[in-house]
Amino acid sequence: MESCTNMLTSRTGETEAATKTVAVVGLGYIGLPTAAILATNGLDVIGVDINPRTVEAINNGDVPFVEPDLGIHVAGAVSQGRLRAQLETPRADAYIVAVPTPFKPDKSADMSYIASAARAIAPKLSGGELVILESTSPPGSTRRLADLILDLRPDLSLDGQDDKPMLLVAHCPERVLPGRIMIELVTNDRVVGGLTPEASEAAAALYAVFCQGEIHLTDAATAEMSKLVENAYRDVNIAFANELSVISDNLNIDVWELIRLANHHPRVNILQPGPGVGGHCIAVDPWFIVAADPENSPLIRTAREVNDGKPGYVVEQVSKAVSDLDRPVIACLGLAFKANIDDVRESPALEVVRRVATLHANAEILVAAPHKNRLPEVLAEIPNVRLVETDAATEAAQVVVLLVDHDKFREIEPASLEGKRLIDTRGFWR
Repeated sequence: MESCTNMLTSRTGETEAATKTVAVVGLGYIGLPTAAILATNGLDVIGVDINPRTVEAINNGDVPFVEPDLGIHVAGAVSQGRLRAQLETPRADAYIVAVPTPFKPDKSADMSYIASAARAIAPKLSGGELVILESTSPPGSTRRLADLILDLRPDLSLDGQDDKPMLLVAHCPERVLPGRIMIELVTNDRVVGGLTPEASEAAAALYAVFCQGEIHLTDAATAEMSKLVENAYRDVNIAFANELSVISDNLNIDVWELIRLANHHPRVNILQPGPGVGGHCIAVDPWFIVAADPENSPLIRTAREVNDGKPGYVVEQVSKAVSDLDRPVIACLGLAFKANIDDVRESPALEVVRRVATLHANAEILVAAPHKNRLPEVLAEIPNVRLVETDAATEAAQVVVLLVDHDKFREIEPASLEGKRLIDTRGFWR
């Protein structure tokens, strides 16, 4: 894979001169940070989102979700007039599409949001624009995005044939960790794959405005697959740890002690188990590989099934813990898919709470979620679930279920848990 770091040194100034305005379509966990970092590095950025409340919040300099340091960037960019948000897609020199790509019930990718973005962008083009798909997508998605636009705009082309103005289309997947997005946007390497070499170079030069890591050029399909492979690799390794945790429970072995000892081998690095795998990336991306080639991906499929099955195992543990209680009070600590954020997308913790509350309608479920001020809709409609402060939850509960290792939960006094039945999915209280 070619690194274009040296090439960018000579091209960045040219790109900055040509690219004055960037439209970021989709202002979620990736789109808004990308818009903010571009704006704070001197470009005029117009964010586009279908949610009026999101648009209003951003134009007020506010951030509609929790992400460290993002608020400072957004407030600064808005106050300087470099960033604004709106409902309609504008004319721009470059477009970054960062819309959701959830999976359907059959685990294939839902491409409807990308198609909507293509339909909104197409009428605004005049030729020469750069369109970057940043949404995590199955191989071939960038080509499909380009085909959708060109079907609507047959007067444009990807290669300039027949004297038609060129459209530059590329894929550049995000590679950041929630809770560290504003740091990793700048420091992480990026993979950029264009449908043409010209598109690869133009996209790489745009990201070089803020990216201090190396920017590696490839083709679009390989760039798409690289993101999926990174997350499938992690998913397989987490599945190994989660499977070990179940085996260890059955054999009355402390899985965290087991992993600690095994990791003393110089070529072993087993990850930590948990209640499952969440987030829009690791819990979703491997299915895109399976859907692309189901016959040749049994390992990736099995890892997904192991991790998807872990919430059910945790629910079984809770059921055993309350089996002799008439009206149990259960404290569930955490809803997010990882520590110290508010993101509940595909969260196994959220799924555990939902299943426990539904299965045990006679129980009172007290949820402590330090980064949430209200329950997600899927829980708010269940009558026996309440959101309370951490101390109130642990004090009232007979059973305490630790689902997310938020720093806030480290403040819980061990003495306050004495006599309670603990289900620790994170090795918190070993």
